Amino acid sequence: MISSSEYGSHSWELLVTVDHQHEEVQKEFLLRVTGDLHIGGVMLKLVEQIKISQDWSDYALWWEQKKCWLLKTHWTLDKCGVQADAKLFFTTQHKMLRLRLPNMKTVRLKVSFSSVVFKAVSDICKILNIRRSEELSLLKQSEDALKKKKKKDKNSKEPVTEDILNLCNSPVSSGLSGSPGLYSKTMTPIYDPLSGTPASSTITWFSDSPLTEQNCSILAFSHPNCSPEALAEMYQPRTLADKAKLNAGWLDSSRSLMEQGVLEDDQLLLRFKYYTFFDLNPKYDAVRINQIYEQARWAILLEEIDCTEEEMLIFAALQAYHVSKLSLSSEAQDFTCESEVDEVEAALSNLEVTLEGGNASNILEDITDIPKLADNLRLVRPRKLSLKAIKPYWFVFKDTSVSYFKNKESAQGEPIEKLNLKGCEVVPDVNVAAKKFGIKLLIPVADGMNEVYLRCENENQYARWMAACILASKGKTMADSSYHPEVHKILSFLKMKNWTMSPQAVSDPESIDMKPECFVSLRYTKKYKSKQLAARILEAHQNVSQMSLVEAKLRFIQAWQSLPEFGLSYYIVRFKGSKKDDVLGVSYNRLIRIDIATGDPITTWRFSNMKQWNVNWEIRQVAIEFDQNVSIAFTCLSADCKIIHEYIGGYIFLSTRSKDQNETLDEDLFHKLTGGQE
Repeated sequence: MISSSEYGSHSWELLVTVDHQHEEVQKEFLLRVTGDLHIGGVMLKLVEQIKISQDWSDYALWWEQKKCWLLKTHWTLDKCGVQADAKLFFTTQHKMLRLRLPNMKTVRLKVSFSSVVFKAVSDICKILNIRRSEELSLLKQSEDALKKKKKKDKNSKEPVTEDILNLCNSPVSSGLSGSPGLYSKTMTPIYDPLSGTPASSTITWFSDSPLTEQNCSILAFSHPNCSPEALAEMYQPRTLADKAKLNAGWLDSSRSLMEQGVLEDDQLLLRFKYYTFFDLNPKYDAVRINQIYEQARWAILLEEIDCTEEEMLIFAALQAYHVSKLSLSSEAQDFTCESEVDEVEAALSNLEVTLEGGNASNILEDITDIPKLADNLRLVRPRKLSLKAIKPYWFVFKDTSVSYFKNKESAQGEPIEKLNLKGCEVVPDVNVAAKKFGIKLLIPVADGMNEVYLRCENENQYARWMAACILASKGKTMADSSYHPEVHKILSFLKMKNWTMSPQAVSDPESIDMKPECFVSLRYTKKYKSKQLAARILEAHQNVSQMSLVEAKLRFIQAWQSLPEFGLSYYIVRFKGSKKDDVLGVSYNRLIRIDIATGDPITTWRFSNMKQWNVNWEIRQVAIEFDQNVSIAFTCLSADCKIIHEYIGGYIFLSTRSKDQNETLDEDLFHKLTGGQE
């Protein structure tokens, strides 16, 4: 019975369940509280009533019905809206989580379940020694992939024991803050820039991460590939709709794990979400470079991204070289030649330029006369119900446009046609062995995309024109400082493809102990016999055999970036006014509307032309306005519209980064750009 004085004081009983490990102590407690009692007071009352002497500093109140944390301890129960029917749970904020990394290794570590995902990923990356955590996020595995895994586990006779790397004793993961991130330009190198091995004991002196050298090598080195049988058991998307399912599970970066239904010891995927790899440096980024390489490798093996047979063999040669030669031998430690360091750094600068991350070193070059290209090329226009028409013309490339004339002499007059390439899609159409060097241009017009092919005579001509087209599509001219590195990058990729150039004899397949089926996707294992594959991979291997381990990984990443589909994340959407579903491809610099049946691009919109974007949360519709009064609106059918909204805002946020920032991130700006006003 309650005394009349207590009854009149507007107090009421609040049920709180305590998550503790002491079996002899009760877990449910009734507290008598009033609405003006603050959350900190509730926790104090509760701890006094529990009578267990332990550290309660990591505990907080979780409101089960509302799926939210009560972290503002100065707020009163009334202000939080907590009443007598509320079920509160007093539990730890840091809990164990299993993370599947891009290299398919699983790590188990303590993560904050009360911080927003953006902050939780930042803490995870400190533990794993991965810089630029803003490029990564957490992903729930797609249902199709889980079904395939369950089927595989059901069919396997032996119980599957997963090899898990346990990092649960790390200082960051146990809720204590590690030393401040020493990620400045004066930072002491913690990796050998060629082999990727930890540089003596500096990893434990200067790095934020609790990784031992042994654990670091698990994350920074590639390990033997899985068997072809295991590869066949893994989920492989067959259609654009399947690829769209892969991107449906990204967690909301502005909410906590607990708020999104993640439970203790659940498994999530840690992946690079944004394909703008900024400031890659082999001296600090061995783990990061390896994990990017691994994400690229698995995307190619599982055919999440399409590539030609010639490209697949290059990827196989680079992989086979890693696994069979450098990662498993001490040779990786023996590269100390200074010239090779320069080559690695050159490869890195090329990478940055590719991703629009490189700053112009020679600004004067950008404000002088804009150079132009003029050459004989062949024009191919696809014709419906007839053969393609292939004709030679005199082409002139100036600013961001291509004009073509009947011949060189008539170039002073009016062109037959002038093609403006700003905002177009540029797709390589190359077969080095067959001496085919084509450039496919998809140029936006009022009712879709105009398809035009340019045919070049040789590698050098192709590299110059291809680089000019790529820059023009982004609204840049050949005066831009990234033009020459782009030409060099294209030529180096063509050289890797052209393995007939090397006079070296193909080494004996037996000398490299490899199963070729481990290095190519299933499509090619079905097409060729094992010996045929091995011979072709070894032919391709001649052009990469002199590379150091880190350079080979960087070349692999660079080749991945050269694929037409690189960096595209797909979603099934319904555009306003349309009666059928389409696929929306989200990239680091543009959105592409794609025909779901044929896979052909319909329209491209560049972020550089975007004025604003927002979400109507009631009807879950994303609306975007571009220059020249162009506006689009769509609802997302394969995922929550918040995911696409966050993707767009995230890419715009990442474009604001500069090396002068000394790696301090404006987290508030990220949430403003990605959070929306839900």
